[in-house]
Amino acid sequence: MNFVMKQALGGATKDMGKMLGGEEEKDPEAAKKKKEEEEERQEALRQQEEERKDKHRKMEAEREVVRQSIRDKYGLKKKEEKEAEEKAAMEQACEGSLTRAKKAIPAGCGDEEDEDEESILDTVLKFLPGPLKDMFKK
Repeated sequence: MNFVMKQALGGATKDMGKMLGGEEEKDPEAAKKKKEEEEERQEALRQQEEERKDKHRKMEAEREVVRQSIRDKYGLKKKEEKEAEEKAAMEQACEGSLTRAKKAIPAGCGDEEDEDEESILDTVLKFLPGPLKDMFKK
């Protein structure tokens, strides 16, 4: 039957065999060539990726030079430098203290409320006549 099919279709039997589910002819040289082509393609992709990354590194370095010139011109600092300085300042303030830094305590907390109440009472007493002041002081 294969002979009849080959004669009827001519040279297209390789493709027909694949489509009909038959076994394809294996050529060791074709497989070797295909493998080499795939390796070359992978190497070309790696090279392209390296070139792309190198190009981006160069562009970023140029941008950083421009950024630094602007920082120098206007006296600005990098974000990392600002954060490092703030962190060092907070550590230095809290270094010998067992409690929080005074800046960390919100306004209106603690002893300040008592002082505000006393000053209000003193203010009210100032405006009262003499006998009433004595009554409130007792």
